[in-house]
Amino acid sequence: MTRRLSTLLLFVLLLLAVAPAKDKKKSILPADVLRAQTVLVVIDSNAGEPLDQPQANAMARENVEKALMEWGRFRLVLDGERSDLIISIRTGSGRMSRPTIKGGPIDQRPGVGQSTDSSIRIGGQRGQPPMGDPTMDPSNPDPRNQYPRNQGPSISNEVGPSEDMFEVYRGSMSDPMVSPPVWRMIKKDCLRPSPLVPAVEEFRKLIAEAEKPQIPKTP
Repeated sequence: MTRRLSTLLLFVLLLLAVAPAKDKKKSILPADVLRAQTVLVVIDSNAGEPLDQPQANAMARENVEKALMEWGRFRLVLDGERSDLIISIRTGSGRMSRPTIKGGPIDQRPGVGQSTDSSIRIGGQRGQPPMGDPTMDPSNPDPRNQYPRNQGPSISNEVGPSEDMFEVYRGSMSDPMVSPPVWRMIKKDCLRPSPLVPAVEEFRKLIAEAEKPQIPKTP
């Protein structure tokens, strides 16, 4: 009888030890991310454009920017401007490697004109960031590689994630893209509007969850 009681007590203690782990909520976003007001959307500097879809990353960036405009929480800034947050995107192809083209006119965006049901965004890149200032080009943190001049397009066999990738970085840091992202989503077609862009919607839900008032638990 004593042995059975001891076993029962041990089982109860194990349940009590495991219970708090089940009650733990998923990690919320840092306070500075919740206070952010501006955002810059860039294409991952290591990503090239697939040969069979040379505008895949550019279209994904536009999808994300339009979704952010519809959301209305952040103000989108143009390339070369400082921002509180930086969102880096990269499309997947379903394969770990694929032939891509990179450099030259295909990676340049001289201007932008976007409209949604509720807003219009028109602008152009405000010149090139000064050489040697790694904070001004978040997608190219190494100052030696800042906007290389006279570099034509090149074809290579790119190795990377097979699914779409959406990463959120702090834009106020000295080397934004070198530091770990504050949030990341890697999922098939998460950058495509269907009709909403899944990655933006998940980020939106995460912020809404983090801003919910926490109700104290009854002991």
